[in-house]
Amino acid sequence: MRNIVEVQNLCVKFGDFFAVKDVSFAVTYGEIFGFLGANGAGKTTTIRVICGLTHATSGEVIIAGEHFIKGKEDIIKANVGYMSQRFTLYNDLTIKENLDFAATTHNVSRKDLQRNKSDLFDLIQFNKKESSLVSELPSGIKQQVALVAALIHQPKLVVLDEPTAGVSPVSRAYFWELIRKLTKMNKTVFVTTHYMDEAENCDRIALMRSGELIAIGTVPELKNNTFSTQMYNITPKKPLINDDAESISRLCLLFEPYGIHYHVVLKHDADITSLEDKCYVEKVNPSLEDVFIKLVEGDR
Repeated sequence: MRNIVEVQNLCVKFGDFFAVKDVSFAVTYGEIFGFLGANGAGKTTTIRVICGLTHATSGEVIIAGEHFIKGKEDIIKANVGYMSQRFTLYNDLTIKENLDFAATTHNVSRKDLQRNKSDLFDLIQFNKKESSLVSELPSGIKQQVALVAALIHQPKLVVLDEPTAGVSPVSRAYFWELIRKLTKMNKTVFVTTHYMDEAENCDRIALMRSGELIAIGTVPELKNNTFSTQMYNITPKKPLINDDAESISRLCLLFEPYGIHYHVVLKHDADITSLEDKCYVEKVNPSLEDVFIKLVEGDR
């Protein structure tokens, strides 16, 4: 399978600080690629390099066969559409004015703009007036229009940086339907999210921590590689006081709150008897959230 993104030994340094340190990965055409990590893990810096906005200190980035070197930024940007949770649309402009502006920045002709806009409005099932101010749109609709702006020049790669932050669960689900439709339109989607249930939709996921890539694979691969022994969901028979919690945690390799329950991995299978004295116990499969907590936040 061909790669649309190739990142090789990428380093980005600010003074003596490594924001990204020796990161390598590839993304194949038509893939939904998740890029996860805690705040400050180096995700945004890596994305800025992929989008042609920041130069690497060292290493190599290739987008759709083009090496990211000085003087080729515009070629990279032509292949990439970028949507940020923080800033994509101008609130004091209309939908039409925002899309006209996005088209201008990518040198899209008036003819191509009308055709692309019509196709993309069909994609999101757009039913608002183009004369509507962006500030008047519900958050879910605003994100959909922002997606249209990111796609207006028909890029091969779409980079979505926390695209569903702050929108309703229904709007989140619909947005992921749009993401799946994009891959059927021969687009590749590179997405970051803090919602682990969303990340389960990705074909593959890379996990970042402190500027370094610590794991990469499909969702089942990450779960199997992170947890080689049985996980249990436990519900205390009565509220845990400190001594009870400490006695249970001493039995566990993993002991994490999970709603009103806990997810645990025992040090020894024989300890299940001690656990059942204080808790209702059932076997469960690990979630992606369990993987994230163990790998990304485990040291905390």
